[in-house]
Amino acid sequence: MVRIVAPREERTVLALTSMGLAVTFFTMIDTSAKWLVLAGLPALQVVFIRYAMHFVLALTVFVPGEGAGAFRSRSPRLQFLRSLCLFSSTILNFTALKYLPITVTTTIMFAGPVVVTLLAIPMLGERVGRHRIVAVCVGFLGVLVVMQPWGAEFHPAMLLNLGALTVASLYFLLTRMLAGVESNATSQLWSAGLATVCLTPFALVHWVWPQSSADWVFFLLIGVFGGTGHILATSAHRMADASLLAPVVYIQIVLAALAGIAFFDTYPTIWTLGGGMIIIGAGIYIWHRERKLQRPQSS
Repeated sequence: MVRIVAPREERTVLALTSMGLAVTFFTMIDTSAKWLVLAGLPALQVVFIRYAMHFVLALTVFVPGEGAGAFRSRSPRLQFLRSLCLFSSTILNFTALKYLPITVTTTIMFAGPVVVTLLAIPMLGERVGRHRIVAVCVGFLGVLVVMQPWGAEFHPAMLLNLGALTVASLYFLLTRMLAGVESNATSQLWSAGLATVCLTPFALVHWVWPQSSADWVFFLLIGVFGGTGHILATSAHRMADASLLAPVVYIQIVLAALAGIAFFDTYPTIWTLGGGMIIIGAGIYIWHRERKLQRPQSS
């Protein structure tokens, strides 16, 4: 059976709406994870639930139309590494969420474009000029402001978050390398399926059932949030350029702050907000430079 990859479209408004909804679902993934680990569920079990339900959702959406061919990868080695990076980042991030406010973990993860810029040099052979090198340094300064390694607010779990940031950046680079090679169906099935298979024995050993009705709600929906968010994000990138969509991710700091207040009665500190603005500023500058370089030069 021949797989048909959906063609690119130019539907900017719908793409921005889809990306905004995706970011909202991503915030709810972290909210659900923090709620569940605080309720006593092991972090590995929460990661397993998130990917198992995502996998079921992907099977339901893609397999009826594409059949078993949806699992067939044109680049299985890169797809395996990409999937491994994604769920490894999730494990580190969910573990950190047990000890850190959502606003802190979210803000540190905003340094992703900064790390991607650095890693793109050896992995993709990209040349990075002095302007983006300065932006990278400023972005890391923002991370230091959030983490405050010199003060009492520093928590060792922030190092887990840095690990999650690094592995997630590798995931995005591998996704870029697979662009135009793999279909959305294959990427979703591999990333969710591999995590489900690998984590099953570890999750079942120390399985803990939810206790309250609220625990059950997050338990049942975390995978739906994950699967829906990733499908929406992928669809958004089919309808508009990634360079146009990139800044939409930064609304997550507002959503994370609201979720922290609503569900955990925690408010972002001035250090988190200040560092976040520095990181976002650096990320937007890198985005602006990439947009500028992608524009065709007038003759």
